[in-house]
Amino acid sequence: MAERATSGVEAVLEARSVALVGASDNRAGVSGRVLRYLRDWGFAGGVYPVNPRRAQVQGERCWPDLASLPEVPELAVLAVPARAAVQAMRECAEVGVRAVVVLSAGFAESGPEGARLQDELLAAARTGGVRVLGPNCIGAFNSATGLAATFATALDGAVPTAGSVGILSQSGAYGAHVAYLAGRRGLGVRYLVTTGNEPDVDLAEALLWMAGRPEIDVILAYAEGVKDGPRFLEALRVAHAARKPIVLLKVGRSEVGAEAARSHTAALTGSDQVYDAVLARYGVHRAESTEEQLDIAYACAHTRPRAGGRLGIVTVSGGVGIQLADSAERHGLAVPPMPVEAQRAVLDLIPYASAVNPVDCTAQALTHMDVFVAAWKVMLAEGGFDALVGFFTTMPLSADFAGRLRESIEAGTADRGDRLVVLSFVAEPETVREYERSGFLVFEDTDRAVRAVAALARLGAAFDRPLPAVLPPVRALPRRAYTEFEATSLLAAAGVPTLPQRLAPDVDGAVAAAEELGHPVALKIVSPDVEHKSDVGGVALGLADAAAVRAAHRAILRSAREKARDARIDGVLVTPMAPRGVETIVGAQIDPVFGPVVALGLGGVFVEVLRDVVLRPAPVTRDEAAAMVTALRGAALLAGARGTDPADVDALAAAVVAVSEFAATHRADLASVEVNPLVVLPAGQGCRALDAVVVTRDGR
Repeated sequence: MAERATSGVEAVLEARSVALVGASDNRAGVSGRVLRYLRDWGFAGGVYPVNPRRAQVQGERCWPDLASLPEVPELAVLAVPARAAVQAMRECAEVGVRAVVVLSAGFAESGPEGARLQDELLAAARTGGVRVLGPNCIGAFNSATGLAATFATALDGAVPTAGSVGILSQSGAYGAHVAYLAGRRGLGVRYLVTTGNEPDVDLAEALLWMAGRPEIDVILAYAEGVKDGPRFLEALRVAHAARKPIVLLKVGRSEVGAEAARSHTAALTGSDQVYDAVLARYGVHRAESTEEQLDIAYACAHTRPRAGGRLGIVTVSGGVGIQLADSAERHGLAVPPMPVEAQRAVLDLIPYASAVNPVDCTAQALTHMDVFVAAWKVMLAEGGFDALVGFFTTMPLSADFAGRLRESIEAGTADRGDRLVVLSFVAEPETVREYERSGFLVFEDTDRAVRAVAALARLGAAFDRPLPAVLPPVRALPRRAYTEFEATSLLAAAGVPTLPQRLAPDVDGAVAAAEELGHPVALKIVSPDVEHKSDVGGVALGLADAAAVRAAHRAILRSAREKARDARIDGVLVTPMAPRGVETIVGAQIDPVFGPVVALGLGGVFVEVLRDVVLRPAPVTRDEAAAMVTALRGAALLAGARGTDPADVDALAAAVVAVSEFAATHRADLASVEVNPLVVLPAGQGCRALDAVVVTRDGR
């Protein structure tokens, strides 16, 4: 149980026999609904209602307890009050049940007494090696076998189609809701798993299992928090290797939302920015709404993600063409003009068109639909586009136009190869299905169409990027307080460029160090007990000669002893004055869920006010570090804004890599590390760390 092999999910979803503990005659109730679904969905295995107070349930024999069953069920579904569920779990362990779905609520989500009952429930399961899904969940289903270990009301009236979509959710109601909507969208949902309080089987385990299933092409997931970060990352790595899209709705961006998530499932919710960084690395699409989640899942289920962000637009409305171009820019796609010769070819065929891109065929094309054929062919052959979007308003609803429109689109795109063609129009559901069967994606709303194209492009690019190696072996870092001199020395040894520095225990040592390094110099107090040196008057800059060094040394020590009376003082640090450049901050922290995370930001107001920071899981590759630099909102300052020299972004990227590797290597003992500022010099001149802080765990 402690190792939590992924067989827990399989033990639920591949069960060949089911016992329903707390079975009821009420077909609309929790346990009654489970029995009804199992029968309606055609589950072929043994189904055993268990209730000591009934001889029959819904016309079927009912058994008094698990021990009296004719066989040991592989799965038990508990639909009894929390305290009774604990005793039922003991019986499951005694008879040898492999897995249990606990639908009951009243456990950790309800308070301390419920948490105690949940501990008892899990302890009872462990005595027999029973895997547990729930409690406080809506259950799970496998539509391919008819296994319905769920009471979800959203599944009334229709058996889910066993397609290639898997759904995971920490919220039972949301999981069933999105499964229903996916079915309405024409997506076949093979598996639904809702995890509830997650004392055993959790979202990460279920995600890892689905990521490795060849019958699943796309995974929809809903998360409030992740408890098992390493397993979650392993699942993302497996999905990335299989080029399997994960479309995640992760709630808790707002403070109110994060607090609600904590109270809902008692989940550990990490920093939302860290989640974004993790998901970005592995190419997970983070949806902001159910509509978006279903749109992207729909696109991924019908076509493969592919890199390339050049979009061509065909439209019967110039105004909608402009809307599409605006959407493309908003979602990160390019709308480049067609080559001049291609434009001429379009105008030769359609003199009244706008042929640049978007290509506006205008309403006159309604009477001459062969112009659509010509526009598609030219754009595909000569436009250099990765994807095309066409807008045709309500034409598929018209008996006058529907058939000819379909013929023109199919003829014009017959040579599209593997390029994506997305259509935006209004049509009856069966008409939409016909277009989908021909390989087109269909959206009524143009912005949703473009968003889907952009998501497929981002996913494809992410799958094309190799992932960094797994975390390096851990190296010990003594847990104690580190002075700036020690922290800077550690990072210099790790490959972070620093200024020459000398630790001077007394004034004569400071003068000698300044003579060696060359004036002007800076002096800084060195103390393991002083974090912000300027607050205690512990910094002096631009000291031009020995007299200035002596005076500054006296002033620094006097001020530090007055303002930090109990601080231990090791001496002063002597460094040359730093050259001018762009100030940045590079740091890393050990996230409680995902481990080491590296951060890059521009200094001063950009970090303090604008929060211009980019995060990535550590360690990062050189390419990832370079992408972090360009992702900064203030990246133009590094590129040479307003006539300034371009900064040495290659050296900055190398420093980010070095800090990330330091954090990853020392993750067992490190709490955080920060280089602030890291001054980036003009191109070819490198960068220099001017100050550094290393904090180990336990605040030391």
